[in-house]
Amino acid sequence: MIDGALAGIRVVDLSRVLGGPYCTQVLADYGAEVIKIEPPQGDETRAWGPPFKNGISAYFSGANRNKRSISIDVGKPEGRDIVLKLLEEADVLVHNFKSGALEKWGLGYTEVLERRFPRLVMCHVTGFGADGPLGGFPGYDAVVQAMTGLMSINGDPQHGPVRMGTPIVDIGTGLIACNAILAALIERGRSGLGQQIEVPLYDCAISMLHPQAANSLMSGKTPVATGNGHPNIVPYDMFETRTGNIYLAVGNNSQFAKLCAVLERPDIARDERFADNADRIAHREQLGEILAECLTQFEAEDLEQTLLMAGVPAGVVRNVSDALAHPHTIHRNMVVEAEGYRGTGIAAKFGRTPGSVHSAPPGFGQNSRHILLESGYSEAQIAELENQAIVFCTKGADGD
Repeated sequence: MIDGALAGIRVVDLSRVLGGPYCTQVLADYGAEVIKIEPPQGDETRAWGPPFKNGISAYFSGANRNKRSISIDVGKPEGRDIVLKLLEEADVLVHNFKSGALEKWGLGYTEVLERRFPRLVMCHVTGFGADGPLGGFPGYDAVVQAMTGLMSINGDPQHGPVRMGTPIVDIGTGLIACNAILAALIERGRSGLGQQIEVPLYDCAISMLHPQAANSLMSGKTPVATGNGHPNIVPYDMFETRTGNIYLAVGNNSQFAKLCAVLERPDIARDERFADNADRIAHREQLGEILAECLTQFEAEDLEQTLLMAGVPAGVVRNVSDALAHPHTIHRNMVVEAEGYRGTGIAAKFGRTPGSVHSAPPGFGQNSRHILLESGYSEAQIAELENQAIVFCTKGADGD
């Protein structure tokens, strides 16, 4: 039995790709039992590589640790019967089928699931929601980035919209879905009832447009890309030093004065053009040129430490490999290992019921037999389900 804040919570995960799986991985990290149901062809991200290790892609492994895998053909009535059997002991169902798919299969929430499992929380991660002008259409992260304006505010203004390098919409949607599920479970503790939740990528992307959406709604102006700069704060930008780039995030006048003192230019803080943030925004280019000239005299790593010690938010611009190997990353247990798997750690640290990475991402159908045996199926029944291509089991898989 796995300990953790969500120990005792069972999640049936019918989702694929990233938004849904990322959500359920977070739930699993904090102790929930997650049963990942994959179609006969498997989650498509299993093939999204290289790199691969032990037949599993890095992309799949980054969102599917701490889970068990069973492969079921949900398109067949017998497959749907197995899903219903698993839901008898479940608290949460997560899926990202197209709107109407569950209803077509006789698994609709209102018609079937709510009546049979009144305590079930069902979360539907979808592209655009079930209704509206785009309702029911499929959505992928990059497409939603484009449609919601996220690309338009990213990158250098001279070169046009740029896709954000990390799938921020999928990951953000996964986290929002996770929060929604936890809120529904808390409410269930009062009412005794579950409920359905819809979490569209499109809605989540719009909700993450901060501060650009807030600026636009207040001013009526269309936000534009600002490169590495911040639309509301100056200096909040990347600068070159003698040995590499550093990012300064100076949020108030006190920090600005401390920055100028470290740069041995206290006169800059006294310049009326830079007296407060509004003035600094009005004279963004002039201040940027002055700071750029000053910073070329310093080494990035040393300056980072000096500024941080002085209370000025600043950081060397590192690549991913350097960040993963950084002493602070290691100290914070943000790179973890389990059963030969290496991945990022758990960000929120609980004092009494911490999360854990206890098992590697599962192989395709790795736990099919074991899960079916737990659910009351006999060996003969499992063999027949395999013969009919309703269930797919990995021979000799761990846990079976």
